[in-house]
Amino acid sequence: MSPTLVRHQLPHSGSMRCDDPPAWAGARARTRDWAEIQERMLVPLYEAAYDRLGIGPGTRLLGLGCGSGLALLLAAARGAQVSGVDADESRLELARERLTPDGMPEHTRLVSGGLEDAVPEGAAFNVVTAFHPVGCVSTVEGLTASLTAAAGLAERGSAVVLGGWGPVERCATAGVLRVARRLTGPPGGHGAGWWPSSRDDLEELAERAGLRPDGSGRVACPFGYADPASAVRGLLSTGLFDPALEAAEQREVEKELAEALHPHQRADGTVWMPNVFRYLIARTR
Repeated sequence: MSPTLVRHQLPHSGSMRCDDPPAWAGARARTRDWAEIQERMLVPLYEAAYDRLGIGPGTRLLGLGCGSGLALLLAAARGAQVSGVDADESRLELARERLTPDGMPEHTRLVSGGLEDAVPEGAAFNVVTAFHPVGCVSTVEGLTASLTAAAGLAERGSAVVLGGWGPVERCATAGVLRVARRLTGPPGGHGAGWWPSSRDDLEELAERAGLRPDGSGRVACPFGYADPASAVRGLLSTGLFDPALEAAEQREVEKELAEALHPHQRADGTVWMPNVFRYLIARTR
């Protein structure tokens, strides 16, 4: 197994703020919050897709928007050869720490460059994943281009997994994420930040990227936190609130978030929000 991670300009839901001195410290803190608090909420989505595809030895997987690498780590634990690309260098650094610990084979190769640099030696990919949920209009064009490019590096008929939010009525976190839209303004339309998924978002994205839909599924991905403070940190780490942080003071954003989370706080102080996520399996042509 030779995990490869490269930095690639993939779309994301919002840019990191750079007005909080020092800027790198804020980005690094959000990266740690993502890795330690938020990223694990999507493990059921990763595992469901991997189970359905039979990920294991012989799998050569490319993770688009691999973040801090948890999904890659789970695939590698099944015996897959993994490569990852991401635009966020701080998350990519943490992914390197996770995927190249002491005891990993010496031939583990971590490079910086374009998608082509992620191709396994002597073989094309046979699985591509884009687990970061489709939920921000600013990502669609860039994600389409990245998927098209990745498909060109995969074998014909390879699986491409797309992830997204499920029906808004089955996602308790939807009401909390609306805080980002309210603070960003103006109301209505598809602006910056989060917006609810529609029924055919993933299919439309696959078709735009020249992929052939080949099945889908739904997975329960509850968001659970030890306390409201952890919930605020976790949600801010997603990037979905970055436009709100640019439009309003961080203190105001955190206050609005805490108020929105209050209905989901349980008697023991924990915060629990049931959600359903959806994945689509598409195939390269």
